[in-house]
Amino acid sequence: MSDRQAEQATDLVLEYELDAPTEKVWRAISIPAFRERWLPGGALADAEPVLTAPGKEIRYRLRDDEPPHLESLVAFQLRPNGQGGTTLRIVHGLADARVVPRPINDNGNGNGRTLMRAA
Repeated sequence: MSDRQAEQATDLVLEYELDAPTEKVWRAISIPAFRERWLPGGALADAEPVLTAPGKEIRYRLRDDEPPHLESLVAFQLRPNGQGGTTLRIVHGLADARVVPRPINDNGNGNGRTLMRAA
């Protein structure tokens, strides 16, 4: 599995405004004893983070507990929000090499492109 630098169109992106300072949120997502309360170690493919940028971002690999046990990558990104709180951005994407993403159709109805011939 490779480390994805950019978000994919298929990623689930959530953003929350929290009243807690960035340092407190960082502890909740990076210290295993605190993280265990909301993200149990059993859901992780590996207890160690894939990437850590202290105070800014941490990424974990997750593994489904049911077959086919697909793996995903979840990134927790933090930034101060200007009111003394934190903006928490969560980017969760499928990162399993066994799954090939389908191309996104741009016509809105799920069908492929239609070409017309000029008469």
